[in-house]
Amino acid sequence: MIQLNLLPDVKLEYIKAQRGRRLALSIALIVSGVSIVLLVLLLSIDGLQKKHLNDLNRDIASESSQLQSEPQIGKILTVQNQLESLTALHAAKPAASRLFDSYLNELTPAQVSISSFNIDFTKQTMTITGTADALSSVNQYVDTLKYTTYTSGDSSTAKPAFSNVVLSNFGLNTGTKDTTQAATYTITLAYDPNIFDITQSVNLSVPHLVTTRSELDQPTDLFKAPPVTATKGSN
Repeated sequence: MIQLNLLPDVKLEYIKAQRGRRLALSIALIVSGVSIVLLVLLLSIDGLQKKHLNDLNRDIASESSQLQSEPQIGKILTVQNQLESLTALHAAKPAASRLFDSYLNELTPAQVSISSFNIDFTKQTMTITGTADALSSVNQYVDTLKYTTYTSGDSSTAKPAFSNVVLSNFGLNTGTKDTTQAATYTITLAYDPNIFDITQSVNLSVPHLVTTRSELDQPTDLFKAPPVTATKGSN
């Protein structure tokens, strides 16, 4: 079978050109559609990001305002402020070790023992309970506390270390055979807070009214349990 192409060459070129144009137009439309979709997506993402950033900024501003309204927030949140406060806290801490290292040994007569000792660093008071060989030793203990003075730092001015020294309770133990615990006592007093100042060196000046433990080569026990008084049962 023989086919004859009767179309002139110009017509053939025109048809090819139309096909090429339609193909280019289709490709352009597809590219334009994809570009429009991408543009819409980018605009949507940009809008969502801006909205999210605005929400975050609003939340940050709200939380920041709430935190700034807290009292002393700078001292709570700033590590540097916390570190700087350590020095002040250390300086305000009482030197409680002085009490057992030297004070009680220097102040307590050799004939007096302590069974209970309470100190309140807030109210600056002490309560001492214990036993002694006689009430006269207890009275000497009270006088020693009353007339003890101290000097601190480079100052040579002596000041009273204790005040309001009161023998609030005393008695005799008739039911014990231990002569070192013949009398009981309770002493309440207030102390000068400077004697526990950790930033100052303190020297106590104890009056020579009675020999204390610090002056003996072989002192007796400072702390001793209270005597147990035997009671008679009834039939």
